[in-house]
Amino acid sequence: MSPTRGSPIVRVPSLILAAAGAALIAPAALPAPATAVPPRERPAARDEGGVTAADLLARTDTCTELSRGRYRTDADSPATVPVCGTDDAVFWKADLDVDCDGRPTIHCNSSTDPVFAPTTAFQQSDGLHLNAEKLPYVVVPAPSARWDYRAHGIRGGSVAAVVHGDRVQYAVVGDTGPSDLIGEASYATAQGLGIDPDPLTGGAPSDVTYILFRNSLITPIEDHEEAVTTGERLARQFLTTD
Repeated sequence: MSPTRGSPIVRVPSLILAAAGAALIAPAALPAPATAVPPRERPAARDEGGVTAADLLARTDTCTELSRGRYRTDADSPATVPVCGTDDAVFWKADLDVDCDGRPTIHCNSSTDPVFAPTTAFQQSDGLHLNAEKLPYVVVPAPSARWDYRAHGIRGGSVAAVVHGDRVQYAVVGDTGPSDLIGEASYATAQGLGIDPDPLTGGAPSDVTYILFRNSLITPIEDHEEAVTTGERLARQFLTTD
């Protein structure tokens, strides 16, 4: 635009005009992006049902011994573990050795477990042996003069609640072990409790509570959802009866 007639003309040095023009066409500096906030991690599931680990541990704090003698947790350990009982359940507190026996899988086979056996004492409804990697199950000592699980309402497919720390894992009775040892459960049971399930280096050295509900039965034995539903109901009953 030409200057208004009669107004004085003010000359601005070209260097200043060039600098001003450059400032006008330069892109505006963008504000620094806000620091990204990582999404909140979902807490790991602690219980499969509404009954808490603390409630079950309190209920098993005292022991009426059923076994005629005590069990070792390992071949070289002293016999210190009794089988205890109430009218509704039998229970014991021991370690957790990882049992990989049953159908061979990626993590449970003769290469991952030197004492692996492709069989379990109890089988699925289709006749196949249990899958330790997928099915939470517990191991009971083979019958002996010390204690015979069959005389106390326990059998293959009976429901169990296994407690470690603040976690409860429902399972079934799926296998038998040596008649003088106690404290063993499947790969899937260990994994559900947050315990390293490796059959060689995993397991827990202590503080695992096994609660087996008398006269219970899951059919078919591989139906874990039914084991959880029935286990939750029996656990509530266990907490409310003497």
